[in-house]
Amino acid sequence: MKISEFIKHHYRHFNAASVVDAAEAYNRHIDAGGQMMVTLAGAMSTAELGISLAEMIRKGKVHAISCTGANLEEDIFNLVAHDHYVRIPDWRDLSPKQEQELHDRHMNRVTDTCIPEEEAIRRLEDAVLDEWTRADKAGERYFPHEFFYRILLSGRLKKFYQIDPKDSWLLAAAQKTLPIVVPGWEDSTLGNIYAAHCIEKDVKNVHTVRSGVEYMTMLAEWYTKTAKPMKLAGARADESKGQRGEKTSSSISVGSIGFFQIGGGIAGDFPICVVPMLHQDLRRTKVPLWGYFCQISDAPTSYGGYSGAIPNEKITWGKLAIDTPKFVIESDASIVAPLVFAHVLGW
Repeated sequence: MKISEFIKHHYRHFNAASVVDAAEAYNRHIDAGGQMMVTLAGAMSTAELGISLAEMIRKGKVHAISCTGANLEEDIFNLVAHDHYVRIPDWRDLSPKQEQELHDRHMNRVTDTCIPEEEAIRRLEDAVLDEWTRADKAGERYFPHEFFYRILLSGRLKKFYQIDPKDSWLLAAAQKTLPIVVPGWEDSTLGNIYAAHCIEKDVKNVHTVRSGVEYMTMLAEWYTKTAKPMKLAGARADESKGQRGEKTSSSISVGSIGFFQIGGGIAGDFPICVVPMLHQDLRRTKVPLWGYFCQISDAPTSYGGYSGAIPNEKITWGKLAIDTPKFVIESDASIVAPLVFAHVLGW
């Protein structure tokens, strides 16, 4: 039985049913000519989500990504240093002394997985520092992801690859020149390293790496150019058919860009705000709202917390419409996201 068949057969009720509903609505949105932004919070790259996400990118199921600086760099860390990673199965039981021992070995722990500083972080630092200083001397400026695209597409790191490169989502994105937004990139290992090199004057112009405000302006122009109103065929529209099967006026009119949010935080909060900014601050009132929304989150439902707010609250902020298909899957994203992607890919 294929994974998608297994899910559809067994996931019939409650939170499990939301997995199927969200995946099928995802497919309807793409099949109707829509596009999808996927946002990555947490440590999805270290969880090796690239195994499924890279294929989603290659198959045209993902058209833009918003991610934390950690997810951006950790996909490359895994690509070039996977064999040096250390997994800690009993990570819940570690004592402070054992944590210190990992620190002394230069093993940076993310839950059950330790990232080796020398083989991963410093190896990438050497490559990206060359790009930063070259751009700095030439008076050029690029976004953080553009520097990584340049490094990956140059082939400079190929000799260090320790996983199948088809499992790197960032390499797949680079090969498609996928739009990427990295809000708060400064809050990442390479962001800290960049600041250090600016302090040391290895990079003279701190603006050589473009900023979060510039990411928002880029996103605003991309969304304005890309988003189109469209009719979404699906369950809700079918329910409104008349006795002779004709569609009635209640077919859903939605925007052509969907929003698939993995986790909470800035990776999701930053890009979803582009729509109310376009409407309220730039008066581009004809730009449609997001046409699909799904969030995978283990945050408890709550008002007053971004990650735990239900989708309907986003209507009040001008982010989603009344008829936007909305889904919340309350679970661990490292478990659920590959299942949704498998369903969408027909695996």
